[in-house]
Amino acid sequence: MEIRIVHFYPDLMNLYGSHANVKVLRRYLENMGCAVTVRRLLPGDGEPLFSGAEEPDFIFMGAGTERSARAAMEDLARYETDLKSCAQDGTAMLFAGTAMELLGREIREPDGSAYPGMGLADFVTEHMESDMTGDVYGYTELYPEAVVGFMNKSSLIRGVETPLLTRLKLGWGNEKEGGPEGFHQGNVFASELTGPILVKNPRLMETVAEAVLNRRGMRLPDPPPRDTLGWEAYAVTEEQLRLRALE
Repeated sequence: MEIRIVHFYPDLMNLYGSHANVKVLRRYLENMGCAVTVRRLLPGDGEPLFSGAEEPDFIFMGAGTERSARAAMEDLARYETDLKSCAQDGTAMLFAGTAMELLGREIREPDGSAYPGMGLADFVTEHMESDMTGDVYGYTELYPEAVVGFMNKSSLIRGVETPLLTRLKLGWGNEKEGGPEGFHQGNVFASELTGPILVKNPRLMETVAEAVLNRRGMRLPDPPPRDTLGWEAYAVTEEQLRLRALE
């Protein structure tokens, strides 16, 4: 089976090694026998997101600076209808880092100016003058293992009704320290955690892979294949952050 991945703006939106999210997911799917193609969409390409049967199976955008994210949104606007259609149809998506902010209704700057997001969700992003930086340790309702990562943002995201991380024991959430973080609706996953998030969280990577396969009528093997080194690295990080959260 061929799996089609669309990677939006891999150069413009690639802080903190965001591209590795695509690499680790691709490797995981290929290890299960899937043929995976990655289409890199660059600003100004001028091509439709898909045509006919060539609808993507997974869509990804990574982190960028606030200036890069605004430039990305100016180009992304022409894909808004297609992206909303894909989301409604159950296409798996991950918007990591500042890319998450573009899913909402509006992004507001400290000087009072604002620009529209995609409107896939109704939340609003407010950029701040100060940064919120630090490690994150929290939980999602998707599976029992903790989610770990690093946060470096300068924004408050207000009005998220369905967060990806429903509770944090350490770090910044969407609106406050210790509050819910990220966004999740259907097969759309978003978080401002960096690292990159799928590399640091192999269970989340399996969950995203499962969403990709389920839409094609397939299931992960039981038990699912495991990246031994990835899980070992996760175990070290999880233990250290859990101990810090208990202090």
